[in-house]
Amino acid sequence: MLGPPASIAAVFYSALVTLMVQHMRKLRQVNATLVLRHTVLFVMRPPYHPVYLLLNKYAMIKNVLLLTATTVLFTAIICKAQKKTVVPAIKTAAMNDLQAAYDGYKKIAVQIWDYAEVGYKEYKSSALLQQTLKDNGFTVDTAVAGIPTAFVAQFGSGKPVIGLLAEFDALPGLAQDSLPEKTPLAGRTAGHGCGHNLFGTASVAAGIEIEKLIAAGKLKGTVKVFGCPAEEGGSGKVYMVRAGLFNDVDVVIHWHPGDANEVTMVSALANISAKFRFHGIAAHAAAAPEKGRSALDAVEGMDYLVNMMREHIPQQTRIHYVITNGGKAPNVVPDFAEVYYYVRHPEKDMVREIFNRVVKAANGAALGTETTMDYEIIGGTHDLLLNKTLAAAMQKNLIQVGGVQYTPEETAFAKKIQATFNYKAPAIETADSIKTALPVADASTGSTDVGDVSYAVPTVGLSAATWVPGTAAHSWQAVACGSKDIGAKGMMVAAKTMALTAIDLFTDPALIEKATQEYKTALGDYKYQALLGDRKPALNYRD
Repeated sequence: MLGPPASIAAVFYSALVTLMVQHMRKLRQVNATLVLRHTVLFVMRPPYHPVYLLLNKYAMIKNVLLLTATTVLFTAIICKAQKKTVVPAIKTAAMNDLQAAYDGYKKIAVQIWDYAEVGYKEYKSSALLQQTLKDNGFTVDTAVAGIPTAFVAQFGSGKPVIGLLAEFDALPGLAQDSLPEKTPLAGRTAGHGCGHNLFGTASVAAGIEIEKLIAAGKLKGTVKVFGCPAEEGGSGKVYMVRAGLFNDVDVVIHWHPGDANEVTMVSALANISAKFRFHGIAAHAAAAPEKGRSALDAVEGMDYLVNMMREHIPQQTRIHYVITNGGKAPNVVPDFAEVYYYVRHPEKDMVREIFNRVVKAANGAALGTETTMDYEIIGGTHDLLLNKTLAAAMQKNLIQVGGVQYTPEETAFAKKIQATFNYKAPAIETADSIKTALPVADASTGSTDVGDVSYAVPTVGLSAATWVPGTAAHSWQAVACGSKDIGAKGMMVAAKTMALTAIDLFTDPALIEKATQEYKTALGDYKYQALLGDRKPALNYRD
């Protein structure tokens, strides 16, 4: 007969093993017999055999230690088995729930498509998304970072804190009907040529799905949806980063409409934009031209000098401009003219250097035309810090979600869209495929203020096929797709993928830890400084 310490241990072991075996059978993940056999061998082997315990005056202490170790071991096994069973079930339910809400989210996206509000003017679009989040239990802070249309919606408490970016601004000059031929909409001055009506809606949808899981007790932590205005040239997120709105966030998830399904593993071009304004002297262009000094001549002189400079700057550089004001009448020497410039390069430091050379060209043009010049930096965005750890996790989820399948009617629409291209288009079926996520050394030719977010917090994103394959961004074809089921289906691919990736982050602390370490390594000793300086948001940059 065993003594009291050994008896207690034996009874406890027996009950513990029985409970473990029953639990494992329920999970159907671990062979119950194997667990029992290894447990008995572990407990009974010398020097922890009950006979030995009878001879040891410290038996109780050793049994307590052994019981603790065994309990920890079994707890770890159970937790791992639970995760393998529960997380996939949560993901499947989340995807089904999002799909069930398809019509409602499409309606929101189409409404924002119809609003077509440009940067910092997205009052109705922002209000619609805010109300949708409020209706689903979020608390919303409005007019953050000094921007009337920016907001932060939050649900839950504690760590981790996972953020989702939502954009909703349209582009000027792209008013287009939802038809497969160029059909401008009368009375409309802007359109969603970059699909931000879909962008904002998908991010809100993913956020609401995570909110439901937190409310149901299936996830623990905080989800935040960041309403980000004026991505198209207004650098809205830069002000939000500068205001510290991302300081407590562990990981940020984003996406962008496109013509293919792929995880973003291509960086972006750093960018500085500015409006150069020249002031001259008005005079009659025929009767007294010698009395005038043309501000338009100064703009044209600046443009000429910058174009000559292109030969002597790094080839990855992109410089483009539009003359936003060139005078009002040919017979009046313009006393005011304005030109709007973008300067881009993969490296933020090089962007600063090239932009300073553009400023010198503007000064030279003013000197040569006897005018004066001032300029206003409108926007400035960083390149994009990539995170392979997060990209790998998102890639698995994107594959699980799958691509976009067209109906016969949608295929016919897509063929008509592709017929308008002046280049060879990829197969329509590519909308239903997933591209392999591979690191790419060179930056893309686009810029985004998500880059600044990526310098503040580990960030991951994807592109989803919301447009007919081959469609260029900022085109009437992209606008035409944005209110169709083609666009809405791609939007839901993004919403599901973001929700599934967020679930991984909420249930796997090691994933966040690894991603954070990669982020810190990539950041190095760089101290963030906004490329647009300390200016206030350019709320009237679209005026």
